[in-house]
Amino acid sequence: MKLMRVGPAGHEHPVLVGDDGRHHDLTPVTADLDSKFFATGGVARVRAAYQSGRLPEVDVSGLRVGAPVARPGVVLCIGMNYAAHAAESGAAPPAEPVIFYKAPNTLVGPYDDVVIPRGSTRTDWEVELAVVIGARARYLDTPDDALTCVAGYATSNDLSEREFQLDRSGGQWSKGKSCETFNPLGPWLVTPDEVGDPQDLPLRSWVNGEPRQDSSTKDMVFEVAHLVWHLSQFTVLEPGDVINTGTPQGVALSGRFGYLRPGDVVEVEVAGLGRQRNTCRQA
Repeated sequence: MKLMRVGPAGHEHPVLVGDDGRHHDLTPVTADLDSKFFATGGVARVRAAYQSGRLPEVDVSGLRVGAPVARPGVVLCIGMNYAAHAAESGAAPPAEPVIFYKAPNTLVGPYDDVVIPRGSTRTDWEVELAVVIGARARYLDTPDDALTCVAGYATSNDLSEREFQLDRSGGQWSKGKSCETFNPLGPWLVTPDEVGDPQDLPLRSWVNGEPRQDSSTKDMVFEVAHLVWHLSQFTVLEPGDVINTGTPQGVALSGRFGYLRPGDVVEVEVAGLGRQRNTCRQA
């Protein structure tokens, strides 16, 4: 299934994209795609309602598309999780996952504007596979247990301001990761049954129509199941939480491309999860 949220920022309502591409109103089942929805078996309830024909069709043409998850408790990110990206950053692949936090209020819709922060000269793009948690994950025994805790997957852009992240970090990365609008997400949350193997998904990015990143999740240093299991040893993952699983090579930090400027158009895509298109503007 594909789940999404449409409407003005802060007033989105949930919608299902049916097998035939038609949209169905989810408000008979839930008010939103939030932590309560995921924690109380919302995905299963939606599936049952759709299969029984209880979800009315709805016209979403002309409506803004929001992030497919309403304000997660945390956004956890994995750094340098593709060996080639670690190399272009001047680092060796990590021995265990590098973890940092991103402010949850960075989440915006897949077609919303990206705001270049005041004083920024090094705003960068990062296409990523996002994992949305569907069940509480605490001290999972093995990575084999991890994927049962996943509600679905989404296309994510883990935008970064590299000067804030690296030169003015104070010792950690979140300062360069948590600027407003720095995490477009969506357009959909796609359930695991429709995604298949999360380690076999091509992912790409473009700036002003020119190719930048072109890789596959099969090139991850640490796979999705390992990441969810590993994180559960250090923190409790709650329903609705988002994990950005790392970006491949081809970002501006490599020195091969210029950083983002107002007016630039960034597109990122994970196969089967939809493509984003964001125009950059100055704060």
